[in-house]
Amino acid sequence: MKKEESHKKRKGYQEEYNNHHNDGSENNDFIASLFRLLTPDHDEDDYDAAPNIMDNRIETIREPLSGLRHISQEYRGRVTFVKQPVGERDIVETLQDVCPTKAFDVEKPDALGIDHGKCIMCGRCSSGSPDFIKMENLFVHSAGKRSQLIESATEVDNGSNHSRQAAAGGLASSNNDSDYSGLTEEMGKELQTKIQSLFGRSLAIRTVNTGSFNGCEIEINALLNPMYDIERFGIHFVASPRHADVLLVTGPVSSNMEEPLRLAYNAIPAPKAVIAVGACGCSGGIFAGSYSVIGGVDKIIPVDVYIPGCPPRPQALLEGILLAIDKLVESI
Repeated sequence: MKKEESHKKRKGYQEEYNNHHNDGSENNDFIASLFRLLTPDHDEDDYDAAPNIMDNRIETIREPLSGLRHISQEYRGRVTFVKQPVGERDIVETLQDVCPTKAFDVEKPDALGIDHGKCIMCGRCSSGSPDFIKMENLFVHSAGKRSQLIESATEVDNGSNHSRQAAAGGLASSNNDSDYSGLTEEMGKELQTKIQSLFGRSLAIRTVNTGSFNGCEIEINALLNPMYDIERFGIHFVASPRHADVLLVTGPVSSNMEEPLRLAYNAIPAPKAVIAVGACGCSGGIFAGSYSVIGGVDKIIPVDVYIPGCPPRPQALLEGILLAIDKLVESI
């Protein structure tokens, strides 16, 4: 009986859709009839909302790396020192104990350092020591060298860290929202010009998962959605490393993926760049030290750009790709 009712309902929706389609109307009634036809088992209340769903006017972000105030204040991004834990040896030891990846290191007796390449943004440090540590809702900048992801409390206190990272190969300029103005519509056109002059075509990226739990892959896939639309800047993902210019590697390098990673790297023609994505790609992350994990990507092949985060936001991935392109241009 239920099957017959469903069939009768679908037949009615088909007739309703045909009537709207034949008279050439594409108004809300047409959209609602299409929604009913595609989802006959939904409640009537859902159909009333259909026009709003189909006409929400979501569009591609013109400047994905600027004006990031829309990011939720609850988003756990980069770790920042509120103040130096001078003489607070118990605080230092507490931070070392609560951090699951041992991202905190004592470089000097009274200076605490954090390795963003290891940080998985779990928030345990800020919860345990809120007077010394806070988590901002902005991401850590990409770096051209692994050492640039390590900072100390003294560097953050005087605001020099992000400017130091910019000078050393990142895209940061200061510790505020304007740090992320690295990709605008105008810069996208400039980027296309760079890619065209360098390769005579679009930039091709091949991704390799060497042991990721798929968090980074979800963010990489977001680059292709209508909001970010990375292909408008002349950047495409390809299936074969032989067609690629950039190798985007996610996950810690597991023992079973060591040889495939080497093969993929060697198959890419020069000039080429390698990007290590996420805490796992930078250092091994939460999996470092496992019997089946060798470590970060740079343990196997040379890395040109490190993108920290767990996982890094699409904006962070865009920034890292931009940095890799700049390094490719400089290398020729």
